[in-house]
Amino acid sequence: MSAWKTIVVGVDGSPSSRKALTWAAAEAADHGADLVVINVWEHTLLPPAGNVSVSEHYVPEPSQRTTEDLLAIIKEELGAEPPILVKSHVKQGRPAKVLIEESADADMLVVGKRGHGGFKGLVLGSVSQHVAAYAKCTVTVVR
Repeated sequence: MSAWKTIVVGVDGSPSSRKALTWAAAEAADHGADLVVINVWEHTLLPPAGNVSVSEHYVPEPSQRTTEDLLAIIKEELGAEPPILVKSHVKQGRPAKVLIEESADADMLVVGKRGHGGFKGLVLGSVSQHVAAYAKCTVTVVR
């Protein structure tokens, strides 16, 4: 057993990311590591319709809903009181870039093979491909 301190897992709510969360939690328990659960959202602007411009004041802030959703996913997958320390973070940005940045302080980064989006039939999604190539720590892609 190694002296790992932190395992980071990317979770977007997809079935694949939920499997990655469960796997990462078991691995954290085995190694006595903390589990950091990261959800990344990208800010996309809708094109204006006609001459009406959309004020950012009327655009809902997705991070609060995402935070609540992430906590619900953690509770559903790991139970109300997991046997490990679980920290959750919701960040804005490109998922692969944010996860690669998070990998600098981790002993392992865990992702699912495919998340939301992408094309059916792909073995690995673009996020898992990028983190496998550029992460600063060991990467596990959970099938």
